[in-house]
Amino acid sequence: MPECPELHLAGRYINEACGGLVFEGGVERSAVGRGPEVPFSSEAYRVEAVSRGKELRLTLAPLGPGPSQALVFRFGMSGSFRLCEAANLPRHAHLRFFTREKPPRALCFVDPRRFGTWRLGEAWQPDRGPCVLLEYPAFRENVLTNLEDKAFDKPICEALLNQKYFNGIGNYLRAEILFRAKTPPFEKARTVLEALKHREQNSSLTLSKKLKLKRDNPDLLELCHMVPMEVVSSEKKLIDPSDADNYAAFKDWLQCYLVPGMSSLRDRNNRTIWFQGEPGPMAPKGQTSRKKHAHLKADPEAPTPTVTTRASKRRSGGAEKPPKPAVKEEEEKAVPDGSRKGRARGRKKAAAAPTLSEPEAPVRAKRKQTSARRGRGTAPVV
Repeated sequence: MPECPELHLAGRYINEACGGLVFEGGVERSAVGRGPEVPFSSEAYRVEAVSRGKELRLTLAPLGPGPSQALVFRFGMSGSFRLCEAANLPRHAHLRFFTREKPPRALCFVDPRRFGTWRLGEAWQPDRGPCVLLEYPAFRENVLTNLEDKAFDKPICEALLNQKYFNGIGNYLRAEILFRAKTPPFEKARTVLEALKHREQNSSLTLSKKLKLKRDNPDLLELCHMVPMEVVSSEKKLIDPSDADNYAAFKDWLQCYLVPGMSSLRDRNNRTIWFQGEPGPMAPKGQTSRKKHAHLKADPEAPTPTVTTRASKRRSGGAEKPPKPAVKEEEEKAVPDGSRKGRARGRKKAAAAPTLSEPEAPVRAKRKQTSARRGRGTAPVV
């Protein structure tokens, strides 16, 4: 699911790819897009983007007279932007902005799973707090001054997904943050964060020592800013918005989320949290921690086992019947026809004799017959 680094990189991609382009005409919407029609049309306009937490604002600014139009996007589970040829639009392109080029190109909002939405206007969603990536001082203050809120009665792993206080944090970021902070995911949020508040109020360290402490041993709120910053760092290039299917570098960067050897539990919102060590005192009861195991690749040189199906058996006329055991033939010769006791003795001797040379014939279990008197067409209860 896209989190604040992905939306920030999407905004950077739009500004770099479309900065010198001029767009024209109206905005096309697919029939199944989860957003309103965009009442905007212009002979020439430019597109600009800016992100905040888990939202991205797109501004359509006319080059001539006329008002601009703003749209605020949420990416849902699979939203992204792509600039492509207008004659070869990608599947699931639910909103399209066309350039004046010949041949034209289109900036598309692509969302295969259709959880992403957009709304008209420039206002950010009012119940979202400051962005952990771009508004760190305001974000930290918003958390530490509101610790009496009941949101912090929950485990820290659940509080980290509350966008009122942790705008931009999602499932993979919370796992990486808690892992680096060495904090159990089901520790009470208020307990964890009050310790940071007390340390901040009672600290007598000089500014240089505080900076060194932050660099060498960052606290949980500092990691809420530093970990997303690692993802958007241009040097690392962990995520490439122009190649949404290439996540190799990002997967190598992960230290906890979906990493083999880590444990996982589902929180009370049914979201999976990955962690190492003990889960903490508020862990859900009745759940067993699952570990991520590495998948071993199959040996390509190993022989493929032959599988015999019922249909192939029927085509070949069925399996051959095994030969009669030799013990049975001796039994029939030795025992007279009229003597039941003799036959019983013969059977006992035959059962006691070893039969190493010939396999014993398989015994088929008799199938129970369902009486038709109980009601025709009624299937037997299995």
